[in-house]
Amino acid sequence: MLLYLLPDGRRVKSRVSSSSSSSMATAAEGEEATVSLVDVLEEDEELEQEASAVLAGSDSEKCSYPEGYVKRQALYACNTCTPKGGEPAGICLACSYKCHEGHELFELYTKRNFRCDCGNEKFGEMECRLFPEKEKTNCGNKYSHNFFGLYCTCERPYPDPEDEVADEMIQCVVCEDWLHGRHLGCVVPECVELQEMICESCMNKSPFLWTYAAQLAVPPTVKVCKEEEDSARVEVEHDEEENKTEVKSSLNEKVEVCEQVEVNGTAGCKRKLQELEAEGSGCRFEEMKCSGTSRVQQGAVFWPAAWRTKLCSCHHCKSVFAEGGVSFLLDETDTVLAYENKGKTTEQANGGEARDPLMSALDNLNHVQQLEIIHEYNDMKTELKDYLQRFAAEGKVVTPEDIRRFFEQQQSRKRRRANAGQFYCS
Repeated sequence: MLLYLLPDGRRVKSRVSSSSSSSMATAAEGEEATVSLVDVLEEDEELEQEASAVLAGSDSEKCSYPEGYVKRQALYACNTCTPKGGEPAGICLACSYKCHEGHELFELYTKRNFRCDCGNEKFGEMECRLFPEKEKTNCGNKYSHNFFGLYCTCERPYPDPEDEVADEMIQCVVCEDWLHGRHLGCVVPECVELQEMICESCMNKSPFLWTYAAQLAVPPTVKVCKEEEDSARVEVEHDEEENKTEVKSSLNEKVEVCEQVEVNGTAGCKRKLQELEAEGSGCRFEEMKCSGTSRVQQGAVFWPAAWRTKLCSCHHCKSVFAEGGVSFLLDETDTVLAYENKGKTTEQANGGEARDPLMSALDNLNHVQQLEIIHEYNDMKTELKDYLQRFAAEGKVVTPEDIRRFFEQQQSRKRRRANAGQFYCS
């Protein structure tokens, strides 16, 4: 699942739709920002589902420390307790609620193989309220500048108040950093089927991934400087005009060399495949190398759905992935999509509505108060629905002023009912 951070700080799974893009463009031109009723309801429902998926996959009541290095969980960094310049630290969902309420927190979304740091030696005198018996440090944790609220190769916060470019950020599934689209070294493809992205730096740290990219990933669109392209074309034309014979001879020599290298490379691949087959193990990776397909090793790489299932998991390749520190790519359950699906399943198993703040607040009231509040709440929902349906029926858009007017009317009716009750009682 490809994850985006929009310029306003919202996190979405896919890029904004064409209708939403049009609305944003209109707003950018200085006109009054308006949205349709459908947009409001769909966006609200989508954000609620995303938040539920992320948080439901983690326990909001118990510190995750006793579970060890959790495969994937929602994490936060506390800028109040561990500010920039100190030691980076991450805390679990429950500790963000119980131990760091009112603090300045950086939402890290999720991180893999992480153990909660809350209350260890990085926090000085502070102890974890949920599980204080922690070791001094978690040596298996991996940290980045994200834990200080910084992102991308430009080392900037997000949202960035000083950045005038409205640019979304995309998460790399290897280093788990978020990078601006303009800093990926390639054109971000417009493809809704994309699931994950690996940044150029991580690709170069595990160069064997380029072979897979040539076969499995979305073909690259590299940004090319037009001036350099024109200059190169003029230079070639000039050389060909003055030294046709010499250039032709040189090209023929290069072709012969390339053909020989290709033949030798193919022969080497075939020999390697034959050796693996003799050992009783096939290797998808070697087959891909022998195909002769290549790609420019530049820029971030975007991968389609189910691409991990096509990676080779033979004994040799497993060791290569382990040496490169990317064994998790062979695990389909490592993905954010798998984690969120687990969270949705957990939420449904708990009844879906169990985490509703209103329902939680009702537990502290007596039966009569509960009925009164539920009655008022349902009336308000019904009236709001009827109010908005008029806009939908007439094909009108809902503006912030329309919403304010609705609640002003609600307050006015509430005051009239209260005054009428006082008069009747007198």
